[in-house]
Amino acid sequence: MDELAATIRILVIDDHEVIREGLRMLMASTPGFELVGQAGNSAEAFIQCEREQPDIILLDLDLGTESGLDILPKLHSRAPKSRVLALTGVRDPDVHHKAMLLGAMGVVQKERAYQFLLKAIQKVHEGEVWYDRSKMGNVLAEVMRNGAGGTADVEQGKIASLSPREREVITLISHGMKNKAIGEQLFISEITVRHHLTSIFGKLGVSTRLELIIYAFSHGLVSLPANNESSSNGFHHRPPSVCL
Repeated sequence: MDELAATIRILVIDDHEVIREGLRMLMASTPGFELVGQAGNSAEAFIQCEREQPDIILLDLDLGTESGLDILPKLHSRAPKSRVLALTGVRDPDVHHKAMLLGAMGVVQKERAYQFLLKAIQKVHEGEVWYDRSKMGNVLAEVMRNGAGGTADVEQGKIASLSPREREVITLISHGMKNKAIGEQLFISEITVRHHLTSIFGKLGVSTRLELIIYAFSHGLVSLPANNESSSNGFHHRPPSVCL
């Protein structure tokens, strides 16, 4: 991470003290990351969220006597600008799927190398989705089954306001491409890509890449990815594995 970049403020919600302490030590030794709070249950988590308003919330999906899924929407209401990244030992893909539907920006397994976690935090902080592209189709399909928000006329008006270049950017983002790659493909700078994203977010009333992707698939701006599609150019990243 660029040391000149703003420090990412992180809240950890996990019922295991050893996990919380390990993450505290990791963040303390890594430039650009700061652990601003710890919580072992929902009551502590809500207090910390309201007080600290962290950039990133690392949420364990299994809090012992509580479910992280149950408290996820309440975390959003108490810290609406915070982005949730599920850090979990739960392997059930249905649980991961539900976490994304409830607004998590990604899922990381606890056994992954610490570099993997730090990269996920950084990317989610930048507004990107950290999730296997092949599984993302299931999330999007369920959103579409539940119906897209807003009236047809209003949404069509929003979509009509998009420029041809903004539509190109939306398509490439929905294919899992990052700003640098989008710029290279469209022969524009990363700064210009960010300007397009700011405009797109404002026109469509979304605030993150995940919301934009869901909006794009829900309203037919791009086609739903197939479940067997390769994730090499998608949402799932695989940095080299190094033991913690």
